[in-house]
Formats: sequence, structure tokens, C-alpha cells
Amino acid sequence: MSENGSNHTVTFLIQCPDQKGLVASISNFFYEREFNILSCQQYTDLLTGHYYMRLQLVLSDLTTTRRQLEEEFGEFGNRINLRWSVHYSDKTQRVALMVSKTSHCLYDILLRWKEDELDCEVPVIISNHPDLESVADQFRVPFHCLPIKNGDKSTQEQAVRELLNKNHIDLVVLARYMQVLSSGFIEEYKGRVINIHHAFLPAFQGGSPYERAYERGVKMIGATAHYATEDLDEGPIIEQDVERVNHELEPKRLKQIGRDIERVVLSRAVKAHLESRIIISGKRTIVFSQGI
Repeated sequence: MSENGSNHTVTFLIQCPDQKGLVASISNFFYEREFNILSCQQYTDLLTGHYYMRLQLVLSDLTTTRRQLEEEFGEFGNRINLRWSVHYSDKTQRVALMVSKTSHCLYDILLRWKEDELDCEVPVIISNHPDLESVADQFRVPFHCLPIKNGDKSTQEQAVRELLNKNHIDLVVLARYMQVLSSGFIEEYKGRVINIHHAFLPAFQGGSPYERAYERGVKMIGATAHYATEDLDEGPIIEQDVERVNHELEPKRLKQIGRDIERVVLSRAVKAHLESRIIISGKRTIVFSQGI
């Protein structure tokens, strides 16, 4: 059964201290309400004693309002100390792409979106430079250039927020947006901002990382996608990948390989978020495999 088809799903993401009878009690809650459980993925962290579950139901089995279901599950969850969220596949998430001057991640996300690999809407692209307007035009997505004037980042960021609110954005993807977001922005969109960076951090911060990697003779390069937090490039990691390299590769080739990895890693992270497969737990994430 496809989430993209006419048969939609309800996905519950649940975490709590591990305890006996969790699966039985949670399953029974939905059984009593005549839900068909399509999928139940679970993980117990033995080091911390914490339990995680991703549970999918058939949306057409819902016989009450969504609010009533959530209120009843909230009351049930309070009795056994659950933290949870619920996601409905018939609500298409709206994604804003934020970029600066580099186009490879932007192109990749837009292509995957157009090919229906990413189930979302992309109503807006926001940049602090005008360079990538032509890319937005190719995909017929409105492009907004909001430069930072005279170093006034707070005014520019407020304009960004207004655009996001106007477009009812659910997820912000920093597809190589080379500006640091304020703590207030991060808090407002907590768990809803995904960033991508090369895997040299924190070793080669700043400009020309591939030149410095070449000088140091690195033997592997890669990329990391993570949720943005106040601690720059240190948010909960969603996806990573690497590729081994050797001394024969010059900085230009290293950069090409790095960009290829960034494309794939970012798209995997965005896809996992859109499919409600991620639970944020402190500084780490639990990312369930792609199921139904």
C-alpha cells in the first residue's frame, strides 16, 4: 500500500522509557478503535533504557475526528509517559529551499521533486544572492532574493520568516545556504530545518576545504545532513556517506566527489523526514528504514 496512492496512512512516532507491555498496550489502543496496523517498527536503546516506535495505520479506518484520536491517544500516552507525534499522509508537506550561490543540491532536490521521488510541494526558493534565479525559473518555482544589507542579518531573517509564514512552510531545507541562522529562527523551526555540509567539519571549517584536504592528503571525503541547532553544524545527524579517495585526486576532482555525496545525503535526509521516519532523541536521531 503506497502512501502516495489513494490509500493514505496515519503514522505515529513514539518514544518513552522502556517498560514491559509497551507493544501490547499501544497495539491494543488501536485495536480497540478498529485500526488495521500496516507497519510497526521498533528499537530499544539498551544503553539508555529508551524505547522508540514507528507505527503506521490505515487512515480510512478512522471513525472519529483526527482531533479526537489525538486527544484520546494523548490521554493514553500520559499514563505511560509517552512522547509522540502523528503524521497524516494525505497532508502534503510544503518545503522551502534556501540557497546561496552553489546549485548542485538545489538542482538535485528539484529534480527528485519533479520525478515524484519526494512527496512534497516546493512553493518557494529563498536566497541571499540572485545567482540561482535561473534554476528556479527552470522549475517554475517562485524565487526570492533577500540580500543582507550593511550586515543587517536580523532584518533579512525577518523577511525570510515572513515568506515562510506566508507560504505555510512545514520544512526548511538549507541546500547550501551559507549563512548562520539565529537562535530564534532555529527555535521557531526546531526539528524542521535540515542542513548539509561536507564531512571535513570540524577539521576544515571555512573556505576552500577541498584544497586544504588535498594538502593534508585525506583518504576519504563525505557529507553529513543534520537538523539545524544553535550549535553550528552539530545538530542531530540524519544521514551520512563517504567515499575513499587517494593521492592522485586533485582538489577539483575531490570537490566533484564531495558534491555528488552531498546531493545523495541531503535527498535521503529530506525523504526520511517527509516520510515521517525520524525521531529526534536528544542529540541523536532514530531513523527507521523505508517501509510501506
